[in-house]
Amino acid sequence: MTITKHNIALIMTGLVIGILISIGEGVFAERDAPRLAGLPVDDLRTFSAVFGRIKNDYVEDVDDSDLLENAVRGMLSGLDPHSSYLDDEQFKELQVGTSGEFGGLGIEVGMEDGFVKVISPIDDTPAQKAGIEAGDLIIKLDDTPVKGLSLNDAVKIMRGKPGSDLKLTVVREGIDQPLKIVITRAIIKVKSVKSRMLDDGFGYVRISQFQSRSAENMVEAISDLKKENESKELRGMVLDLRNNPGGVLNGAVAVSDAFLRKGLIVYTEGRIDDSRLRFNATPDDVIDDAPLVVLVNQGSASASEIVSGALQDHKRAIIVGTQTFGKGSVQTILPLGNGSAVKLTTARYYTPSGRSIQAEGIKPDIELDQVVLSKLDRKLEPVKEADLAGHLDNGKKDNKKEASKKTEDEEEIPLAQRDFQLYEALNVLRGLAIQRESL
Repeated sequence: MTITKHNIALIMTGLVIGILISIGEGVFAERDAPRLAGLPVDDLRTFSAVFGRIKNDYVEDVDDSDLLENAVRGMLSGLDPHSSYLDDEQFKELQVGTSGEFGGLGIEVGMEDGFVKVISPIDDTPAQKAGIEAGDLIIKLDDTPVKGLSLNDAVKIMRGKPGSDLKLTVVREGIDQPLKIVITRAIIKVKSVKSRMLDDGFGYVRISQFQSRSAENMVEAISDLKKENESKELRGMVLDLRNNPGGVLNGAVAVSDAFLRKGLIVYTEGRIDDSRLRFNATPDDVIDDAPLVVLVNQGSASASEIVSGALQDHKRAIIVGTQTFGKGSVQTILPLGNGSAVKLTTARYYTPSGRSIQAEGIKPDIELDQVVLSKLDRKLEPVKEADLAGHLDNGKKDNKKEASKKTEDEEEIPLAQRDFQLYEALNVLRGLAIQRESL
């Protein structure tokens, strides 16, 4: 009897499955835990039958390794949106991405209903400058429909060569027709911390993504703000985590620790011992217990939710903005030894009070949408004393200079119009500072 290449493949597949079944039954028979049963024989037979049908009947010949890799990808992608198989190239890209510099558009994405969903655009990247917003659903990449692609395949298309263009077709809530947005790819260098003074004694720090040195960079930024404030302690600070998609867990823990003197920051729960972790704060507060307001929105995810949840539970900060994304799962990268790896969800995050972040997010203490304010256009301005003929001046010799200065200041767009949420956060901060200083 002649044995074909296809028959050999089927025999080997059956042999492998048979060995797995034998090993599975032997191993699990020695365990007392009732929830661990042997490998599902009927399902493995179904797998073997499907494999055989594809090898014999599919319109084109398919390589065995491709079929098995696709099976692995499907097995992982069916678990949740964040578990996936990484071949050697994707594993290398992931390692490059966590270093804070990579090529692409500059967006953090996930999957929803078969489409790519924007978790948030990264600051100062082509995606942000082109107008991509958190919550956008990407339905086409150039002429390629996203439906049917895996998240890895979609990301691979979006990465591309720096300087090349990619046309995104985007569905946005509140807009009837899909938007077509052309973005030029670039080398993405993520500067995770920015800072400035908002007002006399009130500082502002923005963290756009949590990297390994984010906490260190934040502390340096706060030190610079104190110097700008004539080496005085800050009266209060706004920590802006809007559209921060997360990042390194240790970075989030260290940022939280910078404002907490004691207590639990976050803990994780999973099935294996290694997935059960607890992180506690150490003494000292980088702003010496000054009032703190944290800004969040629907683009604040994962590590951002850890920070805002910890500070909220300890009543260390007032959380202002809109409900966060709700990504409270932990992904562990498990190298497989052949250059590839598995990104597997292994645990859930919980805030100090025991709240699960997953699919819930953090609800702000003060819910506040981002609105656009515009100056009321009056046809008739009210008459003031200064408009009356022959009015007395106020006795100051430099009236003209003051008038000139006022005109220059009025040309700057007010904070309330530029960023309403930040404007209101500053107002909250001022009130908290006044209350603290009056005690």
